[in-house]
Amino acid sequence: MAERSHITTHVLDTGTGRPSSGVKATLEAKKASGWQEIGTGVTDSDGRIANLGPVQVEAGEYRVSFETGAYFGQKGTETFFPAVTINFTVSNTADHYHVPLLISPFAFSTYRGS
Repeated sequence: MAERSHITTHVLDTGTGRPSSGVKATLEAKKASGWQEIGTGVTDSDGRIANLGPVQVEAGEYRVSFETGAYFGQKGTETFFPAVTINFTVSNTADHYHVPLLISPFAFSTYRGS
């Protein structure tokens, strides 16, 4: 079994009450030269990406971008948000960072998971 990434995600479709499978997510780290991609993945049948990026990351600013428009488009559902980007800070490198996304066609929400 592969080691879990330091940063993971889970996408749930609150409109259907089901996990959102097939959502592409990109993890980036903020560097002096700008944003640098450090990982990418697609949600599985449970809406999760366990191996989004490195096993360990440094303290700093990160963001996860989700291609929600493609997800809703495959379902034939109109959406107001073609993409969702969540910026966050890693301050304690000993902690695991879980960044869930709750989506519906016209709203989204997130929180710090564990």
